[in-house]
Amino acid sequence: MSSFSPRRAQSETGDPLLLTPGPLTTSKTVKQAMVHDWGSRDAAFLKINKDVLTRLPEIIHGEGSYVTVPMQGSGTFAVEAMLTSLVPADGKVLVLINGAYGHRAKRILDIAHRETAIYETPEDTPPDPDRVNAILKGDPAITHVFVVHCETTSGVRNPVEAVADVVAQNGRRLLIDAMSAFGALPLDSRTTSFDAVAASSNKCIEGVPGLGFVLVKREVIAGAKGNATSLVLDLHDQWQGFEKTGQFRFTPPIHVIVAFHQALEEFWAEGGVAGRGGRYAENCRILVEGMQDLGFSTLLPPDLQAPIIVTFHMPKDLAFDFQRFYDGLSERGFLIYPGKLTVADSFRIGCIGRLYPKDMHAALAAVREVLVDLGVSTPLRSAA
Repeated sequence: MSSFSPRRAQSETGDPLLLTPGPLTTSKTVKQAMVHDWGSRDAAFLKINKDVLTRLPEIIHGEGSYVTVPMQGSGTFAVEAMLTSLVPADGKVLVLINGAYGHRAKRILDIAHRETAIYETPEDTPPDPDRVNAILKGDPAITHVFVVHCETTSGVRNPVEAVADVVAQNGRRLLIDAMSAFGALPLDSRTTSFDAVAASSNKCIEGVPGLGFVLVKREVIAGAKGNATSLVLDLHDQWQGFEKTGQFRFTPPIHVIVAFHQALEEFWAEGGVAGRGGRYAENCRILVEGMQDLGFSTLLPPDLQAPIIVTFHMPKDLAFDFQRFYDGLSERGFLIYPGKLTVADSFRIGCIGRLYPKDMHAALAAVREVLVDLGVSTPLRSAA
């Protein structure tokens, strides 16, 4: 007999809880911000947009030295705009790869006909700053280094600060994909040297999808004219438009921006990076300890695990079937993520979004129920 309870977990608007790395569960007030219409040239919208662009650099303590250049589209639009606008035609990028998003950056650069060098480690292994140092010393043609702050393929936290030190010591420029980390993991431009960082609206700031953005040093964007390989992804041209008119060059995702403005207000009210990151860290702790009590093992050790998304090994128990496991959690109001690894058969559960410790405890109770329904013994045996 099934132990399924008719009570489904749900957000405050009645939706399933998204235990994913984004899009993610948003607050009711963020959703409500989108129920009105604004004109893209109207003063009221322009004021909201200006406030968003002005306040974002504060998250990296970069006010005054960094500018925000928004880019319509998903986070990958922002990453591609950053890479193809800030790396000149004669530049060469050392791409640090330990997951899907490093590979995606390499593909972007290949299509843009930018020369690259590759330093790849397994998905559960961060890059070694000493190895980065050796590569840079051995190849003076390298002008830029690209690194992912939190690689959500596995959930690994890469040593951005140590990599930045090495890059600066060698007189090169650092470009950061902080898509899944921005707003939750500290990144301080006063102590960590980087030219630009790309992120998006639908991750740790807890907005909705549709807006990417790049925070870039003012002198760097000023010198990027003519680099872009695309009209719509030209960061310099987009920045110039805001400098001259305060407006987007092309139709902006207005409702996304207004929702993002509300999400930022809630982000600051929670205590900024410390508050938001602290809640996620507690969510992660509860999730990991609870899953381990059920017999699951994590891919990453605690010192490499970012509090964004956690990768778990598939169980050895023959009664465990991932699709049925996923469907059972979905029926109970929790949506998780399949794995993307080559190093291990796995699945992932996110800790970010408008989720609180009570939601993580509820998710763990649902996991236990589904395991019982599948006939899986608990604590189960891990495939680790």
